[in-house]
Amino acid sequence: MDLVELRSIIKRLKMNKLEITKEFINQSIEKLNENGPRIQICLDQLSEEEIWKSPNKSSNSVGNLILHLCGNITQYIISSLGKEEDERQRDKEFSLQSGYSKSELMMMLNSTVNKSIEVISDVTDEALLQVRSVQGFHHSGIGIIIHVVEHYSYHTGQIAFWTKLLKDRDLGFYAGLDLNKKNEK
Repeated sequence: MDLVELRSIIKRLKMNKLEITKEFINQSIEKLNENGPRIQICLDQLSEEEIWKSPNKSSNSVGNLILHLCGNITQYIISSLGKEEDERQRDKEFSLQSGYSKSELMMMLNSTVNKSIEVISDVTDEALLQVRSVQGFHHSGIGIIIHVVEHYSYHTGQIAFWTKLLKDRDLGFYAGLDLNKKNEK
């Protein structure tokens, strides 16, 4: 193998790495963008009082879950990856029992998610591999993004479940789609 061939291989490897990074970022952003509209559907079904209703003392209201999502996304993405000051007050996310309307909560969530998407869009390969301490846990940038995507989806599911329990109706997240289709080979 001569130097020209070696350079060609290195160039292809770099291109593949860039493509993988780009795909990871795009898929992460796509997953983040899926949850906001689902939460909005839930909020549209609930009254202002119901968003602060909790099933029991061990569970959280929809309002608390949205505040919690804002805090988590801010701490992990905006503060850690985006290098902003960590000013999260986690206990407050769960202690409030009112104080924000449905529209205020949704605006806060959308603003937080949009800002996190800006940070993720600009993340470098080095930042994706750099290990950071967030909330006492040690994650690479990739681990941080995976955590936020998973965490956001998890709590979106809780909000949907609680809404279904309160309203006894399908939320139509997949209306019009045939979810019985088989995989194509």
